[in-house]
Amino acid sequence: MTPEKIKEFEDNLWQTADTLRANSDLKSSEYATPVLGMIFLKFADNKYSRYEDEILDEYKKRKGTRTEKKINEIALAKCGFYLPEHARFSYLLNLPEKKDIDKAIKDAMAAIEEYKPELSGVLPQDEYFKLTRTDRNLPKDLLKNFSNIPADATGDMFGKIYEYFLGKFALSEGQGGGEFFTPNSVVRLMVEIIEPHHGKVFDPACGSGGMFVQSGQFVRKRQHNEDASLFVYGQEKTEETVKLAKMNLAVNGLRGEIRQANTYYEDPFQSFGQFDYVLANPPFNVDDVTLAKVEKDTRFNTYGIPRNKTKNKKKGEEACPNANYLWINLFATSLNDRGRAALVMANSASDARHSEAAIRQTLIENNLIYAMLTLPSNMFYTVTLPATLWFFDKAKQDDKILFIDTRNIFTPVDRAHREFSHEQILNIGLISKLHRGDRTAFTTLVDAYFSKGMDTLMSSKAPIAEVADRIKAWLKKNKANEIPDLKETLAVIDVLEKKAAVTKKNLDLADIDAANAAQKNFAKEFQPLFSDLHDLLKIIDKKVRKYEKDHPDKKETRQLKEDLSRLHREIKTAESFFLHIHWLQERFPNAVYEDVTGLCKLAGPEEIREQDYSLNPGRYVGVVIEEDGKTEEEFIDGLITLNDELEKLNAEAKDLEEIIGHNILQITGEEE
Repeated sequence: MTPEKIKEFEDNLWQTADTLRANSDLKSSEYATPVLGMIFLKFADNKYSRYEDEILDEYKKRKGTRTEKKINEIALAKCGFYLPEHARFSYLLNLPEKKDIDKAIKDAMAAIEEYKPELSGVLPQDEYFKLTRTDRNLPKDLLKNFSNIPADATGDMFGKIYEYFLGKFALSEGQGGGEFFTPNSVVRLMVEIIEPHHGKVFDPACGSGGMFVQSGQFVRKRQHNEDASLFVYGQEKTEETVKLAKMNLAVNGLRGEIRQANTYYEDPFQSFGQFDYVLANPPFNVDDVTLAKVEKDTRFNTYGIPRNKTKNKKKGEEACPNANYLWINLFATSLNDRGRAALVMANSASDARHSEAAIRQTLIENNLIYAMLTLPSNMFYTVTLPATLWFFDKAKQDDKILFIDTRNIFTPVDRAHREFSHEQILNIGLISKLHRGDRTAFTTLVDAYFSKGMDTLMSSKAPIAEVADRIKAWLKKNKANEIPDLKETLAVIDVLEKKAAVTKKNLDLADIDAANAAQKNFAKEFQPLFSDLHDLLKIIDKKVRKYEKDHPDKKETRQLKEDLSRLHREIKTAESFFLHIHWLQERFPNAVYEDVTGLCKLAGPEEIREQDYSLNPGRYVGVVIEEDGKTEEEFIDGLITLNDELEKLNAEAKDLEEIIGHNILQITGEEE
């Protein structure tokens, strides 16, 4: 499946599952665990099915010999699971309606745990009884829904589905959801910058294990080998969340250990100086950590302990002002001599005063901090204010800190939430790569954008032409004058495709300066195409708007507007990769790192001292005031459009006002 098809498939699975919940009395928190367990069950069944013939063949060959083994032992060695018949997905799916499906699913989960001790107590069991509280058929309906996952779906696909559902449940739970889930795009950016590729990864506030999953995926994609050399270690306070994390690791084929522990007071992995990578999104501003229990712990005191001598209101004990700098200390001390870390932290920690300021100064003077990155607001489910990503590198080669401000880089998810697109993650990550001197990463990424851009442009050509012809025919039918024709403009795409093939053939990515120059010249070839398309769109927009104003209620007007919206979408999609190329080449024209006002700044010790050891990126990168690029005519045109919409809304409001007034008079008997 293509990424787009997988996304569509995930959406359909979620929509069906969520509709089933909506028709019950279950809260999202009651529904999440059994649903995620069912995804795990289908994953285990798929994996077992792939090896079933091999397992049976070996069992038959060994039977009656000195090397005879139990079938479950052979299965565990070959695929990591043994599923007896009553634990198979098809068995559960085909049980008659009168059977207690909830009990059957519980027995299936218990059987999987019996033969895989590391999952003991992890899989949901009694939770399935809650599903039948108002609808006895709900477990069976869910089984049917997840049976749509293809039989040949691999661990990668199940991993994506599991993470997708985790995100959806976190979003639906709001404040509570953020306790176990960090948005996928934030984690991917953290991983993109610290670039884990082997060794031990630690997350002392691991939630559902998303940091580990993205680390594993980074290894598979970038190193082109299995992530067998990657071992993950996680701590999480909540038992239910530990179970979600363990299932997540199993689905994604990751090796490691998750322990239930309160990180402030427990250290099950003896973390001091142990890890190659640390990634985490710890809770912000916790103010009830008892100072006496942490002040002698080297995990927390190596660079200084935060203390304001406040009292714990419940116990009357001295408490840390908040735990932010306990976490920051922990990340720094958990790294080995060449370790790297990435953590999410409250914005306020970058400028915190008093004892926290002294700790921050010590970290800076010990040259531990590699980069600071401000996130856009509304990236998390629990906080709307921007957070900051802190990056540590104990093997950094200079004494400078890279500051990045991404507050204006995001993709809206809905009115209340934002995320980074895949390309935005790569673009931001590239800033770090250029800083590290990896210029090849720049030309390689631009080359990939050209390839994807041309593929998208070619696939968008036919839909654009189809919709444009339909709009043209409609305009002609309604006797519009000066009808725009996109044919001549779209013909340029074929010419550009040929030029792209020649450019790619002659491109030597190893010769960075020559490759960069060739890529910049080729990028200029696309500017007239998109400029012409946008000009033609403006003409079409005007004509459609005029017709809509004259004929607001006509059915064909609605169809016309749908066609016009689709045309805008197709052109936007076709242009997207070329906009990313422009974004990169405009900011880093020589394929080398340079400070960019409003985006990034490499600051030395003297500059940081001048800022009183603040680590707030906004203090260093500055602000750029960008114009919207509109001409006076375009601005006026947009203003007229908004005014037209306002007039239409006012008219509708007036109609509603009359209807409401009429209804009230009828109800009260005042109407004559």
